[in-house]
Amino acid sequence: MKCSDAIVKLLEDAGIKYVFGHPGEHVLPLYDSIRTSSIEHVLLRHEQGAAHAADGYARASGKIGVCISTGGPGALNLVMGVATAYKDSIPLIVITGDIPRDQIGLNVFQEIELEKVFKPITRYTFKPKNGEETISVLKKALLYSRIEPMGPIHININKDIFQEEIREDILSQGVEYSPTRNYTNMEKAINLLESSKRPLIVAGAGVLWGRAADDLRELIETHNIPIATTYPARGVIGEDHPLCLGMIGTRGTPTANYAGRNCDLIIALGCRISERTMAGFGDSPIVHVNIDRETLKGDVNLQMDVKEFIRRIKFRLAPPTTWIRELEEYSMVNPPAYDLPPLLEDYPLKPSQVIPRIFELAPDAIIVNDAGSHTTWVTLYRRVLESRSLIYSGAFGPMGYGLPASIGVCLARPEKKIILITGDGGFQMTMQELGTIMERKLPIIICVLNNSSLGIVRQWQEMEYGESYQVRLKNPDFVKLARAYNIKAVRIEEPEKLNSIFPDILRMDEPVLVEIRVEEEDIPLPTGFDLKVEK
Repeated sequence: MKCSDAIVKLLEDAGIKYVFGHPGEHVLPLYDSIRTSSIEHVLLRHEQGAAHAADGYARASGKIGVCISTGGPGALNLVMGVATAYKDSIPLIVITGDIPRDQIGLNVFQEIELEKVFKPITRYTFKPKNGEETISVLKKALLYSRIEPMGPIHININKDIFQEEIREDILSQGVEYSPTRNYTNMEKAINLLESSKRPLIVAGAGVLWGRAADDLRELIETHNIPIATTYPARGVIGEDHPLCLGMIGTRGTPTANYAGRNCDLIIALGCRISERTMAGFGDSPIVHVNIDRETLKGDVNLQMDVKEFIRRIKFRLAPPTTWIRELEEYSMVNPPAYDLPPLLEDYPLKPSQVIPRIFELAPDAIIVNDAGSHTTWVTLYRRVLESRSLIYSGAFGPMGYGLPASIGVCLARPEKKIILITGDGGFQMTMQELGTIMERKLPIIICVLNNSSLGIVRQWQEMEYGESYQVRLKNPDFVKLARAYNIKAVRIEEPEKLNSIFPDILRMDEPVLVEIRVEEEDIPLPTGFDLKVEK
């Protein structure tokens, strides 16, 4: 059979329902095979959008995302989205086409060494030499994406390899693989757990990808242990759960950060412990559990699956009753922002008024976030009750992530209402993906907060340099722009209109763009981490 047909057969057998991409010369044989398959190709208007859409699909579904591009410029356009997925450990299969093998090294049209470009932003990058090796590495990629540390895996395939005839029995051949695990420090970890009187669990997204959320809930409820989360893990335990303190770190809740600084042991499960998370930590010892050895930075490190770790320790902890009471009392005096009274609705509108109101009107929606000043308000005012219901690129934070990511989220979770919250700056980075939303009639509510500026950059400039520069935006008419794509659109400038129109928009089963005119508003500096700015 043809190699491209075999690739598609492997993807079908792996349960891949969608691939996100943009066709081009070097990958056309693969597109011809997809055309007659059960896999649905989602045509994005730019390859960056294809990678972000595959990323959003993976985050929302818990499955592997797949994106495709041609070689040269098409492959390089994927780079932003692939790097975004890499920084947040999102499982993607990234397939790029390339020039035929007999043209390699001749500096022909669109030739570039793609493996060198993708190597720093992927878990693996493969350059198979022939059709049989292509099938072998794709099998490895699909296997690694389930049991290895998560992240994008890149396969760069020459056009003539797609067309190469291979033996059909290669598809049924197995792949040998033994994951690396290290339990050496297990007894040290258990000794710390058994002696702890004020433990705190910090859960990362590895708990979600490791399918360990139910095990974690049983653990904390059995032993009455408080839990805080990193940003990507918000909702792994609903933030209305009495033992969930919310997010810890730079934008963390007061109680989560209080616990992080006053506990006697941190049990970090499936997280990277980034510098933003560590901002909420004190000097207590850290037991760090992660299958990715490169992320381990605790006092006691265990390279193992979090589900296995929870199973081993579930009977080795004592309920810390006085510690829980202390945290409850602290929380009553220092509630998280989403528990505070509603903000006054003044005119002109401010992001800090609009965003909490949207959450009040749509408490069950999946929120897709972009990068910008609005991100802070979403972080502070959204109480996350369900895992995979707040989708955002945390570790890389590219402007323009939100719109294409919402496409993948909508396809992954068609039963849910999807609301994108983006700024006028980020929206214009990838607004061409309105074409995909229009074509597929995806019922996404696109909320563009328009303050005609790059708000967070303006704030930093004024804080550090006393003046702003090159941050004012002369924007198009976003309502007319959406209508040009045959998407319904409305402009909101006052609180009454937000309250009267938005409930009707939520009932629509089609895409709607809502331009919300807001005034510039500084985001609050993180509590307890205020920058000392010399005047």
